[in-house]
Amino acid sequence: MATDFFERQSRARSNTTRLIVLFALAVVSLVTAAGGLTAAALYWSGEYDFAGSEGGWEQNPLAGRTEPFPWELPIAAGVLTLLVIAGGSLFKIVSLRHGGGSGVAEGLGGSRLYPNASDPDHRRLLNVVEEMAIASGTPVPPVFLLEDEDGINAFAAGYAPSDAVVGITRGCVQSLTRDQLQGVVAHEFSHILNGDMRISIRLIGILHGILLLGTLGQILFRMVGYGAGSSSRRSSSDNKKGGSGILILLLVAIALIVLGSIGVFFGSLIRAAVSRQREFLADASAVQFTRNPGGLSGALKIIGGLTRGSLLQAPRAPEASHLFFAQGVAEGYSQLMATHPPLAARIKAIDPAWDGVYPPVEPLSKRRRAARKAEQQAASLAESAVPSAGRSFPAHPSSGEWAAVGGEAEAGGPGDWGQSFPPEAVFAAAEVRNAAERIGSPAEAHRRQAAELLSRIPDPLRAAVHEPYEAQAVVFALLLDRDRAIRDKQLATLKHTAGGAIVRWTERWFAALGELDSLVRLPLIDLSLPALRSMTDGQYRTFDRAVLALIAADERMDLFEWTLSQVLMRHLQSQFKTLPAIRYDYYAIGRLGEECSLLLSSLAHVGHSEAESKAAFAIGARLVSDARPEWLPKSACTLTRLDSAVRKLATVTTRHRERILAACAECVCADGEVKASEAELLRGVADLLACPMPPYLTT
Repeated sequence: MATDFFERQSRARSNTTRLIVLFALAVVSLVTAAGGLTAAALYWSGEYDFAGSEGGWEQNPLAGRTEPFPWELPIAAGVLTLLVIAGGSLFKIVSLRHGGGSGVAEGLGGSRLYPNASDPDHRRLLNVVEEMAIASGTPVPPVFLLEDEDGINAFAAGYAPSDAVVGITRGCVQSLTRDQLQGVVAHEFSHILNGDMRISIRLIGILHGILLLGTLGQILFRMVGYGAGSSSRRSSSDNKKGGSGILILLLVAIALIVLGSIGVFFGSLIRAAVSRQREFLADASAVQFTRNPGGLSGALKIIGGLTRGSLLQAPRAPEASHLFFAQGVAEGYSQLMATHPPLAARIKAIDPAWDGVYPPVEPLSKRRRAARKAEQQAASLAESAVPSAGRSFPAHPSSGEWAAVGGEAEAGGPGDWGQSFPPEAVFAAAEVRNAAERIGSPAEAHRRQAAELLSRIPDPLRAAVHEPYEAQAVVFALLLDRDRAIRDKQLATLKHTAGGAIVRWTERWFAALGELDSLVRLPLIDLSLPALRSMTDGQYRTFDRAVLALIAADERMDLFEWTLSQVLMRHLQSQFKTLPAIRYDYYAIGRLGEECSLLLSSLAHVGHSEAESKAAFAIGARLVSDARPEWLPKSACTLTRLDSAVRKLATVTTRHRERILAACAECVCADGEVKASEAELLRGVADLLACPMPPYLTT
């Protein structure tokens, strides 16, 4: 199944190439049309003739004089059209690069839902998104609600999973049951995992230049109309002088509108060519993810039964129509131009027994009440099945009361139970290999495993990672060493970097984390990301310094600690920094022997003696033999060198990263048993290589 993921990633890259070719053809057509319209206008003006002869320019039968045809004007019109298209596309691409998925969502009228939302509908949506993210091995994306949209629709936008956002319309949130909402969200996560988002957001930027011509024409037409109305109030002599100028501007506006119509035609064709087949694939992946075809097909049937269905009214909806879960704007010329397959075809692919009749849809208010009732019943069943953590925590560091953590505790000191830790889980090598083979292809079992992992997190701790301040403390607690002397040194460093208040909260959450096994550490990082992304720039800089200081304070290499911090900061950077475009610098791994040596040696040393690590390294190295990796002693595997190696390996094409991860899995599984910390370390490395690995299945 991992092969499916890497093949889909490669297919997404080939779609990008096809997009560029189609765009180039559209530009050539528009430039030619601009030159042709200009030439036609000049010819029919009766002033020029482009029928030449050896004796000179022939008399134009429509005019009383002969003038050489000014070919430089059509050429200039074509060049100007090219510059407008290039400038418009470049401007949009740069603005999207800066705003990312959040910029797209806000442009469509979306407002961000924060993790500590209290509205039942919003909480249900956020819970579904969190569960899907943990199950797929991706960071939890920010969620945007399109409050003004009654149509049932959704989208995922961004350049990579670390930059992804999920947008949902109000109609979708209020009208669908949890199963149906889960099917829609799973569909959007399929786009995230399949690499579709990147080409979709690029498509918005590239097509903007083409569509800009029509927009300019409409603006100019309105300006001419306003100017003509003003000129009618002037003297007749003034009108004669300005009349010809207005006529010229009117003709230019009409020409731009015509070119814009051609651009819309080509834009629709390009969107349809790039987008439609991906929807069937995303539907199939969503059904595999949830094992509940009724949820997704039920959502599609409700869309079919509504008058407005999935249509959006946002002004920018047309430019982003290929992003949506279902057809977001009117189809235009024909079904050939539709960005999505016919609704009936999608339902039939999921539910072959469907009779083709859309069920009657109840009013929105009634559907909302039914959805809330179903949610309450599900929550009640879940609450009765999962024992309560039985602990309470203050809601904010300014609170004067510190609640007990696993026993009696006083303000300012750690709780008693923070000093003992549960036995570490051990996985069979086969299960770890199975998870590595499911990269980017989570199944329903992984969704159930994610729900189980989330249920192990006490409610107060899960609530804490939804608050920006407390989420920082939880992250700091995850990075603390279990050795008391080292931990005291880390806390002193943290106090100097971030202040005393955060230290007290870090101690508290360190105590709470003592009961949890290693399997929830990566999910906690993923859960904290939406809250941490709401930090100010100044808070982020302080947080960044504090994380680096905590890692350096213990003066020893802790690979798991390093991996956690790298995963965290890599996913946060896209929010606070303008990152360079994702690019592939290596199409083979023959020149990456040093990097493969560092990564495989570092993993082989975890949990193994020196002799065992050599054997583990040799097993993994066979899978990347063309890189000629060499075993390195532990002293050579410094975090600085490893950081550089992983960054470089992340720029290898997808099919070679598949081999690298398989080699990493073999190093970790060499002795047949894998501790939870080793297994999660492998998932962390996979995340750093942009290959989301689902959670390990436990019985």
